[in-house]
Amino acid sequence: MSTISDSIQQKCLAFGDRIIKLNDYLLEQASTKAEGRGRKSDVSKSSLSPQPSDISQPSDFRHQPSRVPVHLKSVATLANQLLRSGTSIGTNNAEACNAISKQDFRSKSYIALKEARESLYWLELLHRNNYLTDVQYQSLFTDCEELVKILVARCKKLDADLNVDK
Repeated sequence: MSTISDSIQQKCLAFGDRIIKLNDYLLEQASTKAEGRGRKSDVSKSSLSPQPSDISQPSDFRHQPSRVPVHLKSVATLANQLLRSGTSIGTNNAEACNAISKQDFRSKSYIALKEARESLYWLELLHRNNYLTDVQYQSLFTDCEELVKILVARCKKLDADLNVDK
């Protein structure tokens, strides 16, 4: 990987780390809030991780919404969407850096950009619904927006290079 690709991937990883921690934080906050309102929290380590008996089941744990307590479904759904898109930026960037052709590199770069823009959307939605404070939102939004700008610049350069090659 080039130095530029390495630095982009480091930014992707740092953002992914923040999104993973945010997911845990949001679920914990929502659970704590629910407890404060008199609801018994069903969220425990065991309810959020597959049980030994579940491992033999072919279904993916993340796609089992019935395991999420009713009072956490909204925040869990939004946080999960952000978790998917936010971590996918780095995944697609890594795939782009190991592409087998210029077209493959361009395609994966555009997918990384789309995932970054999707992450901005989920951050906005979490903020609008008061799951994120203004400070949390601004910090995460700024990091994600930086990734978007970097990926836009890369995609524009790739488009220009491909037009020159024609």
